[in-house]
Formats: sequence, C-alpha cells, structure tokens
Amino acid sequence: MEIKVSEQAAKWYKEELDLQNEKNIRFFPRYGGVGGRIAGFSIGIKAEAPKNEAASTSVADIHFFIEESDDWYFEGADLSVSYDETKKEPKIEYPERS
Repeated sequence: MEIKVSEQAAKWYKEELDLQNEKNIRFFPRYGGVGGRIAGFSIGIKAEAPKNEAASTSVADIHFFIEESDDWYFEGADLSVSYDETKKEPKIEYPERS
C-alpha cells in the first residue's frame, strides 16, 4: 500500500488541525460517514504518534500513516489525498494497486 498526499492537502491538515507540536496524522477506517471505500465506513483522521505502521509518507513536515491494524480497509488499493480547489478541502481517493 502506498500513501500519496499533495502539498496543498498537507497544508490544509496543518492549518485545520492546528498542528504545532504533534506532526503525525493517522488515517483510519471509521464506522459511518459517506464516500468510503467500503460501504458503511469512511476515513477518519487523528493527530497521534504511530505504533505499528503499515504505510507512511511525509509531506510538509507532517508524517501521514496507516496502522497495520487498519490495513484491511485498504486491501488492494492505495490512499491518495489531493486538494479540491472548489470545496477547499482534501479529496480522498483509493486507486487500485497495479
């Protein structure tokens, strides 16, 4: 699995979450919400330190990661986070792995 986060999306997270001391963002599946990869789930975010990473990337001094325990949600896909200029927020996509 691969995580891709655009510079603009990383800056949005930094500002919205007021990241000053904590420079880690965890992506995880949460029950409920819309637009998720698996029906009934959506992607959540949390500023916390990693424990057992399955995948990670660093952009704009922020370490983005997914824990091994959450790997099931991304099976067969990657995580791509870009910035939607129209909505002024991150856009989450799950491209299939080739």
